[in-house]
Amino acid sequence: MSDTPQSPRPADGTTRRWTPPAALIGFLLLLVLVFSVSYAVGSAVGPVAPGMHDDGGNAGTGEGDTSGTGGGMEDMPGMQHGGGE
Repeated sequence: MSDTPQSPRPADGTTRRWTPPAALIGFLLLLVLVFSVSYAVGSAVGPVAPGMHDDGGNAGTGEGDTSGTGGGMEDMPGMQHGGGE
């Protein structure tokens, strides 16, 4: 004797197709909506970091600060490179 219940079969003899739960469909639709709104807001606002806009002429040329220091460290008190203190 088995404890697992038998699933009822349709009376008309057709096989029952699997459908995803409504909560899963709702979650996926909400996910698509959130990403769509996020993309639209990001496109409307534009880049948020200075210098990230494409000014047409030097895109991808590698020009700019190549010293590796990140620049601007001299005006930050208490930020000394090395020393370990």
